[in-house]
Formats: sequence, structure tokens, C-alpha cells
Amino acid sequence: MKRDFISILDWTSEEIRSNLDLAVELKDQTKEGKCPHLLQGKTFGLFFQKPSLRTRLSFEVGITQLGGTSIVLTEQDFKIGERETVSDVARVMSRYVDCILIRTFSHQMVLDLSKHATVPVVNMLTDFNHPCQVMSDMLTIKEKLGRIDNVRIAYLGDSNNMTNSWLNIAARIPLDLRIGTSPKTLPDMELVRKIQEIGISSIKVTHSATEAVDGAEVLYTDVWASMGEKDKITERERLLKEFQINSILLQHAEKNAFVLHCLPAERDKEITDEVIEGRQSVVFDQAENRLHAQKAILVQLEKWNQV
Repeated sequence: MKRDFISILDWTSEEIRSNLDLAVELKDQTKEGKCPHLLQGKTFGLFFQKPSLRTRLSFEVGITQLGGTSIVLTEQDFKIGERETVSDVARVMSRYVDCILIRTFSHQMVLDLSKHATVPVVNMLTDFNHPCQVMSDMLTIKEKLGRIDNVRIAYLGDSNNMTNSWLNIAARIPLDLRIGTSPKTLPDMELVRKIQEIGISSIKVTHSATEAVDGAEVLYTDVWASMGEKDKITERERLLKEFQINSILLQHAEKNAFVLHCLPAERDKEITDEVIEGRQSVVFDQAENRLHAQKAILVQLEKWNQV
């Protein structure tokens, strides 16, 4: 039975932990110039409906470092769901490549692609979640704190696919997750309740930024208006200005707390330039870890596919 990586919930807690250990190992080997060619002879089809910097670079570079080959497709090549059905695309690509990766708007499209594909499918991002990003975030936390369990994390700002991804990881790894946002930008409260009911993590939604960051070890934010929502930026700035990560808010966190941002950043909106360039920011370490976390994901899927 093939395995995918469409959501964090596709993998067990043990599988996530093991994969993060593999990411550390691959990162160390890469730094030593000894990245193993574990994907030698494998071809990966990458389909992009959304623009990309980190996602495209990290996957293409990672596949190359592991000895594989990548082929990039965009909307200019074909319109999935329009010129060809999702099911036909899945079945054709499965005959050509060893793994299908997609960065798109519709989460349902990724689910449909997985349903009809006979090779693993990787979600590089949808409007609903971004599992590859949160795996690289956990890798960064593991490096900086030496642990991933019971970390106090304050997620501030708009509720989006990253909020959902943090809620999903909280269903697998015990966290103290505080979501600080306005009453009009709440996360999916049904999803919040489901994760709370699982009982692995402490989940709190608050409308106070200082309450969210009180004693936090990690502060996390994302743009206030995601791709395709830029027309809402003025309203979001009004609603979320109190949730900006700045030097004053940072004082309420743990003394040695560090700051994460999945990028791209709207500097001096959701996060100040001073903070993102400051000593507590590990934003660019976090961006680098996309490369190594994703290599581990692809290697793991390849191992499972061989069984």
C-alpha cells in the first residue's frame, strides 16, 4: 500500500519523530559533503499552481543532492482539472515518475490526485495546510531546544494553512500551543476542538497577544493576507496590528525565546524588521531546514514504496 504526505496526520507520532532524526542525519551528511544518493535513478514530478521560491528551490536542490531527477510543471504546461481531469493526470504521471509533488490552492485536488495516483503524492502546500513547512519548523525547534515535546509555542496573527498545520502536529506531538488572533480571524474552531479532544496537547485560542506569548519558548507568525487574499490586507492590518511580533511583545516571552516565520515576510507588518534581523530570529535557519526536512520525507516515502 502506497504512503503519501498530504497532511501531518498521514503519519504517526513515531514516524514523525523518526523522520526528524533522519533529517538531522541527512543535514549532517550534506554539510560534510557526503549526502547519500538514496534517490538515485528516481524521477520526481513537481507541479506548481502557486508561485514559489523556497519550495521549488528546496525540493529541486534536495532531490539533486540525493541523486534523483526532478521535472517541474506549471499552469503554462497544462491546466489540471480543466484541460485534463485530475484523475487522468494522476494516472498518466504515475506511469512516468516515482513521486508526484504539488503546490496548489485546492486541498481537495491533492486528495483526488492521491486517490488516483499509484505513486506517492506530496503536498507542497494547499490553502488548507502546509505539512512540509511544519516539519522543517519542528526540525528547527529540535536543533535549537534539543527537544520537540511540550514546547511552548505562540502562533500570532491570521488563521491560515500554517495555523491548521500547527494544530495537526499538535495531534501527534505534545505541545503547549497558544494561538493569538482577533475574534474575526479565528482558526477553524471545529478543528481546534478535535485536536483538544485528542488530548495530546494543550491548545488555547486567545485574543490577547501578551497572553499568547507569556513564557513562550517559540514565537511564530505568517503574513496577514495569504496568496490570493491580498485584497484583504487593509482589513487584516486593522484587525491584527496588536499581534505584530515586535521587541515590546518579545519581552513577554521566555528570555531566550526564538522567533520563526515561514516567509515571505511583510516586514513591519506581522513582524518588525528589528525582530526578524535580531539575535532571537532563526528565520533563515528555519528556511534552510526546508531542504533537509523535505529530503527526509522523500527518502522515507521511497523506503515505504519499496516494501
